[in-house]
Amino acid sequence: MNLADRTDEKLLEAVRPSGWSNPRPAERYDLVVIGGGTAGLVAAMGGAGLGARVALVERHRLGGDCLNTGCVPSKALLRSAHVVGELRRAAGLGIEVGEFRADFGRVMQRLRDRRSQLAANDSAGRFRKAGVDVFFGQARFSSPTAVDVDGQGLSFRRAVIATGGRPAVPPVEGLDDVPFLTNESVFDLTTLPRRLLVIGAGPSGCELAQAFARFGSAVTVIDRGAHVLPREEPDAAAIVEGALERDGVQLVLGAEIDRVTARADEIVLDVSAGPSTREPRTLVGDALLVAAGRAPNVEGLDLASAGVEVSSGGVAVDDRMRTSNPRVYASGDVCSRFQFTHAADAQSRLVLRNALFFGRRRASRLVMPWVTFTDPEVAHVGVTHAEVAASGGRLAAITVQLSEVDRAVVDDATDGFVRVYHERGRLRGCTIVAAHAGEMIGEAAYAVTNAGTLAALSSTVHPYPTQAEALRRAGDMYRRRALTPSLKTWFERYFKWTR
Repeated sequence: MNLADRTDEKLLEAVRPSGWSNPRPAERYDLVVIGGGTAGLVAAMGGAGLGARVALVERHRLGGDCLNTGCVPSKALLRSAHVVGELRRAAGLGIEVGEFRADFGRVMQRLRDRRSQLAANDSAGRFRKAGVDVFFGQARFSSPTAVDVDGQGLSFRRAVIATGGRPAVPPVEGLDDVPFLTNESVFDLTTLPRRLLVIGAGPSGCELAQAFARFGSAVTVIDRGAHVLPREEPDAAAIVEGALERDGVQLVLGAEIDRVTARADEIVLDVSAGPSTREPRTLVGDALLVAAGRAPNVEGLDLASAGVEVSSGGVAVDDRMRTSNPRVYASGDVCSRFQFTHAADAQSRLVLRNALFFGRRRASRLVMPWVTFTDPEVAHVGVTHAEVAASGGRLAAITVQLSEVDRAVVDDATDGFVRVYHERGRLRGCTIVAAHAGEMIGEAAYAVTNAGTLAALSSTVHPYPTQAEALRRAGDMYRRRALTPSLKTWFERYFKWTR
C-alpha cells in the first residue's frame, strides 16, 4: 500500500469507518439531522451538547464538502501555490532564487495528509462519544415526523435537512459525453495537467486557475461574464484579473461555449465570439475543470412525504430557517444563497435555538462575510457597491489605497484597497483587496454586526506597521471629512481666544 492509499484509508476510517454498525434507533429523537457536512455536524454536536437526544444521518462521508472536497483540500493546495508566487517575487525583494519547480505529486500528498489530519474533528467516533447516534445510509422521509434509513425508522420531534450541495453542471452540448473534473474530483489528481481548461470565473474557478497556473499548467478560464468574480466590486475584480494574467492564466470572458468534444486525449471547446474573443475560436486542453456554481442536494429525500416544499434554490425556508413543515428546519448549502462553511455553521446555531427552544432568531440578521482566496485575496461584508449606488446618497464610501499604507509599501503589496461603506459614520459594509484580506475582514464584520462607527475605528489603536491599519485610516478620513469649514472656523476662533 502506497503513502497516498494509507492517507486516504486513515481519512475513511474517521469519516466512514469500514466496520461501522448503525445503532438501534431510540424510541423518539429530539433532533434528527440529515447530512454530515458542516451544517449537520454543528447541529448534531450542538444539540447533543445541550442534552438533546440526537441522530445524525450521512449517506457518504462525514465532514461533507468542506473537509473532503472543499475548504480543507483547496486551501492546502493554495498554500503550496502561494509559495510559488513568493518565489517568483523574490528577486524584487533582493533574494536571488535559482530554478525551482513544483512537485505536483508531493503537493497533492501534503494536501491529503492535512485532510486526514483534520478528519478526527468530524469523525464518527467523536460524535458517538458525544452522545450522537450516527447512522450511515440514505435518509428518506416516511412521514412529517419520521425518517427511514435503510429500513430503520427514526421518529423525531424536530429535524434538520443539511444535505449540502454538489457542483452544478451547465447545459453545454457534449459536456456529459467528455470526462471533466469538479471540486469533487480535482483533488484526486496526482499528475499535473499540461493544459487545463476551466469553465467558470467565480471564486473556485479563479482560485484553482491561479494555483494550477503557478504549478506549471497552461490554464484558460472561460466565462460568459465580462469580468471574473461577478459578485465583487468591478475594481476589485480587475485587480484579481491582473493577478491571474500575470500568473499566466488566459481569460476568455464574455463568451459562450457552444459545444464540448473529446478528440483523442484532448478536450476541445468551441467558443462563440465575445468582448475578449472577437471571433469564434477553439480551445484545446488535456483536462477540463467545471467550476460553474452549486446545486442543492434534495434528491432521494422524499420531501413530499414530509410536506417540505422545494424551490429553485433548494429547500424553501422562512427567515427562521423553518420549512413548510413546522417540525423540519434546513441549514447550509441545501437552502442558503450563502454557500460558505461559516454560513452553514452560523445558520445551524440559529436553527438549534429556534427548533429546540422555540426561538425566534432570524437568518436575515446574520452579518455574512465572504472571502475569495486568490492572491491577492478579496473579502467583503455588509452592503454591496450596487446597494450603495442605489441608496440615493444615504450610504457613502471611503477608500484607502494600499499604496497609502506603510506596511503594504514595505511588503511590495500595494495592489489593493480597503473600502468602507457607512451611513452617517455607522459602518454598513466593507470590501478589502489585500494579501490577507480574509484575516482583516473580521474586524469590519464585528463592527457591522455591532453597529460600530468609523469614529470608533479611528480611535481604536491598531499596531503599526500592519495592513489592517488601513481600517483605522478609513476612520481618520471620515473624521477629517466631518470637519466642515464652519466647524473649522469656530475652532480657529477658539484657539485665537485661548492663546
